[in-house]
Amino acid sequence: MLARMGSAAVLALLVVAAAVPTQAQTRKPTAREVAALRDCATKAKDDVDAGEGRCLFKLVADPCMGPSGSAADRVMADCFQIEGVIWDELLNENYKSLLGELDDSQTAKARAMQRAWIAYRDTTCGFYYDKIQGTMAGFMEAACVTRETARRAMLLAFFSRL
Repeated sequence: MLARMGSAAVLALLVVAAAVPTQAQTRKPTAREVAALRDCATKAKDDVDAGEGRCLFKLVADPCMGPSGSAADRVMADCFQIEGVIWDELLNENYKSLLGELDDSQTAKARAMQRAWIAYRDTTCGFYYDKIQGTMAGFMEAACVTRETARRAMLLAFFSRL
């Protein structure tokens, strides 16, 4: 009986593990990719919408994928994640910079704001798996996380300049 319970527990864990996206990126962003994206974000610092239009996906993810429609779903997810690493670094730098300018009350509010945004991003982007339930969900979630992280990184930089 214990053996059956143990087998059932292992099976349950495998089912749960299979349902959770575990795709890891295959490489780190290159120095050239990092420099290009940072430069673009700096040039677009006063217009978040223009920054998104000029910088997001065009400098890292799209070239990584190659010609439109030629990349497999896992390659597209990987390329979005590679770009996402750069945006996440910018977001963290911009967040630290913003916190350095705030008083204690503002810092507490900024932290609450950021926690709420993380929950929003994770819930929203994770919904691709709930809705689509197929291989497309992986790259669509990765693109969503990267897009939301880029938007947030630019917004935090904007807040620092106020």
